[in-house]
Amino acid sequence: MSKPLVLQQVVKQFGEKTAVDQISFQVEEGEIYGLLGANGAGKTTTMRMVLGLIYPDGGEITYNGKPYGKELQRELGYLPEERGLYPKVKVSDQIIYLAKLRGMPAAEADKNLRYWLDRFEVPEYYDKKIEELSKGNQQKMGFIAAVVHKPKIVIMDEAFSGLDPVNVELLKATVKELRDQGTSILFSTHRMEHVEELCRNITILDRSKTVLQGNIREIKKRYPREEVLLHTTGEVTGLESISGVDSVERKERGYLVRISEVAAAKLILRKAMEDSEVEHFEIKEPTLNQIFIKEVGESNE
Repeated sequence: MSKPLVLQQVVKQFGEKTAVDQISFQVEEGEIYGLLGANGAGKTTTMRMVLGLIYPDGGEITYNGKPYGKELQRELGYLPEERGLYPKVKVSDQIIYLAKLRGMPAAEADKNLRYWLDRFEVPEYYDKKIEELSKGNQQKMGFIAAVVHKPKIVIMDEAFSGLDPVNVELLKATVKELRDQGTSILFSTHRMEHVEELCRNITILDRSKTVLQGNIREIKKRYPREEVLLHTTGEVTGLESISGVDSVERKERGYLVRISEVAAAKLILRKAMEDSEVEHFEIKEPTLNQIFIKEVGESNE
């Protein structure tokens, strides 16, 4: 069975510059796929090619086994980083018009819009102009515009930027809901914690090339565990002198110990139990943020 979205050896050049260099990945039905990279890595160019706004110079992009065609307009939804709704036009006029451009009848678009406004607990925004809404609520309207026509593939670029924590959680729950309904989502962001929560598979780009790709859990297993988190009721002395300990950082409830070998963890626990009562002990797996910095470098973040 064909995958909803497949990129194979995709290349895009602008003059002498190669913006995307032989990128390949596939997004399954009901999957949120993470596309990561520093600024200028090729993420936006890749998303524009997926949307059919620009065409690859090499390789191919297929949608359920077929190349891009105008009939795909209804199948695709896009939430850009730069919000693009007209400030002086009413929410309802604008979003229903955009849905009609995607091939959806006005009555169905109206029904879907009202569903989403109720879902976000803002039914009164139906007749408001975009400029009358807060930045966070404008962003919610942009999200509705991206999904109102029930696309099968949604591209999200920094979907949660500028939102307060309550609205981030609301939008995350909604993205998961779309995934569970079978929508394929290409999700690009700088916020690694969102990727860890939402995505199963990722591609990390650096200077137009793929530098890391695969299942997040499998990727993490390739990297050493270099931190021990220790919560104790009292002080623990001498952790710095343990073989394999690189540094010790005092925390509110204990210590963060950086280690160069996992064997040091057992010695840290033994020392902590001798000196105090241990409330929490954890050999931390590397975060995606730490892995990203190792692969791409802090200068690019």
